[in-house]
Amino acid sequence: MVRSGFVEGRHRGSLVLLAADGSVEFALGDPDVPVFPRSSNKPLQAAAVLRAGVELSGERLALAAASHSGEDFHLALVQKMLAESGLTADDLLNPADLPLDRVEAEAYLAAGRIRDRVTMNCSGKHAAMLAACVRNDWPLDTYLEPSHPLQRLVATVVEETSGERVAALGTDGCGAPLMAISLTGLARSFRHFVLAEPGTAERRVADAMRAHPSYVAGTRRADTWLMREVPGALSKMGAEAVQAVALEDGRALAFKVDDGGLRALGPVLARALGLLGVEGPVLKRIGRAPLLGGDAEVGQVRATF
Repeated sequence: MVRSGFVEGRHRGSLVLLAADGSVEFALGDPDVPVFPRSSNKPLQAAAVLRAGVELSGERLALAAASHSGEDFHLALVQKMLAESGLTADDLLNPADLPLDRVEAEAYLAAGRIRDRVTMNCSGKHAAMLAACVRNDWPLDTYLEPSHPLQRLVATVVEETSGERVAALGTDGCGAPLMAISLTGLARSFRHFVLAEPGTAERRVADAMRAHPSYVAGTRRADTWLMREVPGALSKMGAEAVQAVALEDGRALAFKVDDGGLRALGPVLARALGLLGVEGPVLKRIGRAPLLGGDAEVGQVRATF
């Protein structure tokens, strides 16, 4: 972080880039140490929902893999998905929250609304998980337990697509089980999703996300910009500054900033994409991370690799 020409601080982390054939092309730090992928795991969780027999497609499937911004079109579709399964917001077990996007949160509060389970960025995923429970007559009140049939199916998808065993089990911020794999394994998973045969659960998730990127993130989010402007790209960020991307030909990347500093995510992502050969104005947009002094821009967060 450079403020007024002075290096004010540093973020460090690990990163891996995969070539189109799946081999490691470039690595920094230790990408083979297990990490919690956080919401970068959501495409894998959505694939498990499809394997459970739920017929999701289009915007609904994209929202099942989303960390949505809490925009009105996100919230309306979550409500519709719940109603289609004969459920309500009371069936969601994720915590109540404000919209993830700051602009949306300010408008939400200005309208006199309060934290809600539907507004929480993971509500689309939870609505899809509940749909899987209804479809299979699985218990609704324990769908977040690691021993639940759905979560065992998620673990299977994680291990099959990453080529690794789950190294540790935790609980995500939304309450869902969280399964640790390496950054290399995470990049392999995303590569698997874009190269999977059409009609498979993994390819259906990838295709839905790429066709409806605004439902995966939101109007002002890097995942949306990247999938909209780079043909064939699949992108999903996670809390604690985790990011995974796969390109149409199988090139892929995954990284984590050690201290979880989200302000470093954009500059690192833009630089990593450049090293993979991605070009275009979207990289400048994603990589821009200004530092302010008063109302003036006095510095920036920038990648140094």
